Amino acid sequence: MKIILAQPRGFCAGVVRAIDVVERALEKYGAPVYVRHEIVHNRHVVESLKAKGARFVEELSEVPAGAVTIFSAHGVSRKVEDEARERGLPTLDATCPLVTKVHNQGRHYVAQGRTLVFIGHAGHPEVEGTLGQIDGQLHLVESEADVAKLPIALDTPVAYVTQTTLSVDDTRGIIAALQRRFSDIEGPDTRDICYATQNRQSAVRELSRMADVIIVVGARNSSNSNRLREIGEEVGLPSYLVADGREIDPAWVKDAQVVGVTAGASAPEVLVDDVVQALMRIRPAELSVLDGPKETISFRLPAKLDPRTSSNAA
Repeated sequence: MKIILAQPRGFCAGVVRAIDVVERALEKYGAPVYVRHEIVHNRHVVESLKAKGARFVEELSEVPAGAVTIFSAHGVSRKVEDEARERGLPTLDATCPLVTKVHNQGRHYVAQGRTLVFIGHAGHPEVEGTLGQIDGQLHLVESEADVAKLPIALDTPVAYVTQTTLSVDDTRGIIAALQRRFSDIEGPDTRDICYATQNRQSAVRELSRMADVIIVVGARNSSNSNRLREIGEEVGLPSYLVADGREIDPAWVKDAQVVGVTAGASAPEVLVDDVVQALMRIRPAELSVLDGPKETISFRLPAKLDPRTSSNAA
């Protein structure tokens, strides 16, 4: 059996930054620090940070007075920011800069007087945060069918922005539907969707050309991990999403010559290694890595935690 690892896979720059924010905050302020929502969608990462002293909450009402509070990589609404300010909570923002970019794009279009359409998955923390960051007329769509139902006059000036972790292909279809319906429409190119999402999707498509089975390492509630599994299924391959090697079913690979393995943007490499070892315990295997782009992007930490800033005042 051959095991081929996708390249790139696993952690993206936004996830690395978010985890660094929590770890640096623990070093600087001491435990506990409080994180609103899972810092990223991965149980292993969350449990590791809990062991170091992070406390994860869903609402700011769960945070004690005066405790250092971190906003997750998905971003939060202005209502949450206002609540933290009113309570006097010292905050650190671990929102991915590419999510912040979507917030800024949306505000720009609304300031132009356009009705904003947000392409995303209802209930996802990034979507809730974005909808709560932008004033004005906003409409959420998840599919081309939703576009047809929009209660917007056809000659209304419209703009769109997108959730960063969506499929480029799916988003392209929704954008095309919007452009067919509305005569005055603006929006970013699909290339403005998160680079890490695009790179990982391209890699799993390439992997699907040579694999008999696709295994994606990631969390059930990770949008980008689920999409990687769906891409494998769309080309007709058995494709599975697993948290770690314990979830591998030997029946999945008993007849496979080539097993493709990738990982969502919030899955650490240690879990990929765990899956590879689990596969090798089932059958002897030769391991290789798919050719692919090396990601060198990194994002600066918040000024309060960045050692390159002259002031580290809390």
